[in-house]
Amino acid sequence: MGVDSNSSSGSFILMGLSEHPELERVFSVAIVFSYLLTLVGNSTIILLSRLDARLHTPMYFFLSNLSSLDLAFTTSSVPQMLKNLWGPDKTISYGGCVTQLYVFLWLGATEGILLVIMAIDRFVAVCWPLHYMTIMNPRLYWLLAAISWLCGLGNSVIQSTFTLQLPFCGHRKIDHFLCEVPAMIKLACGDTSLNEAVLNGVCTFFTAIPLSIILTSYCFIAQAVMKIRSVEGRRKAFNTCLSHLVVVFVFYDSAIYGYLLPPKSSNQDQGKFISLFYCVVAPMLNPLIYTLRNKEVKGALGRLVQKRREAR
Repeated sequence: MGVDSNSSSGSFILMGLSEHPELERVFSVAIVFSYLLTLVGNSTIILLSRLDARLHTPMYFFLSNLSSLDLAFTTSSVPQMLKNLWGPDKTISYGGCVTQLYVFLWLGATEGILLVIMAIDRFVAVCWPLHYMTIMNPRLYWLLAAISWLCGLGNSVIQSTFTLQLPFCGHRKIDHFLCEVPAMIKLACGDTSLNEAVLNGVCTFFTAIPLSIILTSYCFIAQAVMKIRSVEGRRKAFNTCLSHLVVVFVFYDSAIYGYLLPPKSSNQDQGKFISLFYCVVAPMLNPLIYTLRNKEVKGALGRLVQKRREAR
């Protein structure tokens, strides 16, 4: 394991729960269950958004993008997690680690930006309802989605490139479930001050600015909702916005804890569990949060089931 990591040879060891082997089976069962729910829930949202004409709106276009992200996000990490938890072989190849690092950072940053775009979409829908379809036209919402994916890719290239230039010496054991930037910085045997500065700067940019935009949007949304005279209209606007806000806080709370808080403020095991939460649990919760209080999605699902029954 004493191979120079700056070459494309060698491998890493993902320690995961090696210090707590009695928990490995328990966590593996929980991860499999959560992953299956993630696949079913997010695939259902994508399917309904494509098949039901009533859901061909900007809101559900962005929601299906979010579901696609969650599917890719979990799939980029869960299989490797399960491999490590189920057997004694906890190695990951250099190429596999690099791929996981790039994809993980790309999709994570893209989701953060997409949540901002969804907040702006809700702002336009609530504050300017008569102009909503004119403003949020197909050309614009496709452009916004593309911008979120490209910005996420830019974040991935910057952080991954800086991280992979570090010299990884000796055992090359990553005390984590994933090839994640903070864990790999701790593994380095050289000066990491520049990497830590880049990590803090990029993460602050991708959290502080998006959160400020989201909270500002919802301040205006709250004012607009209070002016709606119809009780049903207020309730519908409140339910839609509440679902999005819950997803926002789940995502950003875990991201801030995992990437921005100083290492001394929490132990390594807590960091691992936070990563498990935003890799496995959050993508499972997102479709539940958006559908439990959403009559449009429930109605679309009911119509789809009814069509299937009639086809038989």
